[in-house]
Amino acid sequence: MAYAASTDPTLPLAGMRVVELADGKTDTAGRLLADLGAEVILVEPPEGIASRHIAPMFEGTSLYFATHHANKRSLVLDLHADADKAAFIHLLSSTDLLLDASGPGALAQLGLGADELRNRYPGLVVLSISDFGLTGPYSDYHASHAVHAALGGVLCRSGKPGHTPLLPPGKLCWESAAVQATWAALLGQWQRLKTGCGDHLDFSIHEAIAQVMDPGLGVTGSAQAGKSALDSTSHGRPEAVPLYPIIACKDGFVRICALNPRQWEGLRDWLGPNHDFHDPQYLSLVKRRSKSTEINALTGELFARHTAAELLLTGQQHGVPIAIVAEPSQVLEDEHFQARGAFVPLQLSEGVRGQVPSGYLELDGLRAGIRHTAPTLGADTEALLGESDKADKHAGSREHAFMRRPLEGVRVLDLGVIVAGAEAGRLMADQGAEVVKIENKAFPDGGRQSSTGTPMTPSIALGHRNKRSLGINLRSETGRDLFKQLVAKADVVLSNFKPGTLDSLGLGYDVLKQINPGIVVLDSSAMGNTGPQSRTPGYGPLVRASTGLTSLWRYPDMPEFFGDGVTIFPDHTAGRIAVIGVLALLLRRERTGLGGTVSVSQAEIFLNSASEQFLLESLQPGSFKAQGNHSSWQVPDGVFACAGDDQWCAVSVRDDDDWQRLLTAMERQDLAGDSSLATTQGRLARREQVNALVAAWTAQRSPQAVTQALQSGGVPAGFMQRLSDYRSDPHFAARHFIRELVQPGWPDPLPTENRIVHSLHMPEPPLEPAPLQAENTRELAASLLGLAPGDIDALINDGHLEDVAATPAKA
Repeated sequence: MAYAASTDPTLPLAGMRVVELADGKTDTAGRLLADLGAEVILVEPPEGIASRHIAPMFEGTSLYFATHHANKRSLVLDLHADADKAAFIHLLSSTDLLLDASGPGALAQLGLGADELRNRYPGLVVLSISDFGLTGPYSDYHASHAVHAALGGVLCRSGKPGHTPLLPPGKLCWESAAVQATWAALLGQWQRLKTGCGDHLDFSIHEAIAQVMDPGLGVTGSAQAGKSALDSTSHGRPEAVPLYPIIACKDGFVRICALNPRQWEGLRDWLGPNHDFHDPQYLSLVKRRSKSTEINALTGELFARHTAAELLLTGQQHGVPIAIVAEPSQVLEDEHFQARGAFVPLQLSEGVRGQVPSGYLELDGLRAGIRHTAPTLGADTEALLGESDKADKHAGSREHAFMRRPLEGVRVLDLGVIVAGAEAGRLMADQGAEVVKIENKAFPDGGRQSSTGTPMTPSIALGHRNKRSLGINLRSETGRDLFKQLVAKADVVLSNFKPGTLDSLGLGYDVLKQINPGIVVLDSSAMGNTGPQSRTPGYGPLVRASTGLTSLWRYPDMPEFFGDGVTIFPDHTAGRIAVIGVLALLLRRERTGLGGTVSVSQAEIFLNSASEQFLLESLQPGSFKAQGNHSSWQVPDGVFACAGDDQWCAVSVRDDDDWQRLLTAMERQDLAGDSSLATTQGRLARREQVNALVAAWTAQRSPQAVTQALQSGGVPAGFMQRLSDYRSDPHFAARHFIRELVQPGWPDPLPTENRIVHSLHMPEPPLEPAPLQAENTRELAASLLGLAPGDIDALINDGHLEDVAATPAKA
């Protein structure tokens, strides 16, 4: 059924028109823009796009299409026909953004390349999404999700040490890349608004995964003990962090995170009087870590006598952060997610109704989610082709040479902490925003704490580059007044405290908007700002356990092993979801003059990243379960051992043509006529035989040789890239993916990620070093607050402001 584009002016992207050519990998990018109010027009060939047939299917409906293309419109055009090509070109006259995931050169072959389109419409933003970018030695490679996980540095750190590396569940790598693509798209739109000029943005899924899913170049959190992941990972899979143990109980598993002294005291007392860990020395996290095996064994003896529900209640009574390792079926029924409306009903067809995640973001307290079901093929063709009232959005625009960071002139007060908080501010600082990190020595950012006690680590440096630090005591009335003066001159406030913290300080949104009606305030938290678990401590391992991700990230034949013990998902994705919401509200502010609130639940990042699987689980209970390295819908599609020590390659067959190409590359044309293997269903029925065939071939070759041979034949394949190989990778080098950050006090330059997208007009991010805590207080108090040196001294002496000299090296 056709529907009109949203005219609700409260939706932040109302009035923005997006034309999308989808790829079946990053379709979430268009969905996110549509959720935020953009009119997203899905241009499809007469037979429909491939996404309409992506598994899982339910009674003839692709659940992937139903979830990833909700809120969009469908326009059928045959771009090989002159009349339809002309209609497409005319459509772009009223379009802000072309989201082109058709692949390198696909539109150019039709005379519709980015250069040709932007010559006609200089104000158009073209976001070209491809597997490896438009340039570089891998630019013609074919990729599956498994291939992206292997080449992107995700696979090498996932799985049990000494065993086959383990693919992450679902399509987390692609979903993370799609979120980054959305951020790039909104930056392009903001830049267009400020300059009147469009852009051609070259976006690489491969690079996005390396930056977002489990980055080796950015802030790492406690999983790496403050070290750079690029330089600290072992050759094999790393051991899980012992401070986040998963412990068996009577009816399943629970995970605990007893990190600070108060949490440890709660666990210590819970374990009873008869153990060896009552000594005060064990208040030290470093000391407990050295005894974690014994402590976890003792905890296991206690927990084995109780159910998960009993342990959850008792753990909360003792103040021990704890979560049940939930199965997806439990997540759908969880009282917290139900109270938050994290799942909503979706009508697929007459009599078929399932449950889907309700959206990544809440804006002004309202969920930005599904408003319309995914369109039937061509539902909006007649209406769109019959338009006569659409103005040319590019009239008067012209292309000219300039470089500008999109967020220049935007001021951000950054209260964010640890990984997700650090990332949100860093992402905006990289794009030119003035980001002032607000800090207080009495409540230090946990990201600044390290086992060595040093005031700067690689993780801090990489997560807070391009920021400045201002020390303010928000527990004092004078400190709060100073903060309010900053708010009056700011655009954005970022925070990821426990829900209610800013309100308890008298600095909630209702107060701040009275000072500055245009202020945009972000709150990001583990479980969201409402619901019975909203005040749960914000530890990523607990988030993963409670959302079902932990239970899914394992080998099907190893029920006691869980593979998410070293990942920091969803922190980096959450940071990007946060800034997407912030920039969307800044775009709305350009129309209305009013700011607003953005709320992010980090737990719901995974729910929405697995929307089609949760929908299937609601329709077919028990279907969403750990798959390990096996695909339910294709074979071969997984990880295969190669010649050498712990050497692996991902190989995938997407369709029957790929199967024939694979046989040719392996010189097994003798099987080309075997009808029992010629179809997907036939290969699935003989999975073990097919996998053994591929494994025997790969075992005789290096991962690079397998990759080259299969990619040359058009088959998706990718060697398992280790983080230590990043610097020598020819594709990363050609794309200038890695730069070096010079951090004062650090002996060597630090490898750091470069830009999120290649652009005609957005320069590489600056690489200003991260500040020490309160390093810039005097400078900022003078420039932003207009204070004289004597007044600054007095405020520091009275404890309302803090400077670096008064900040201890170890918080």
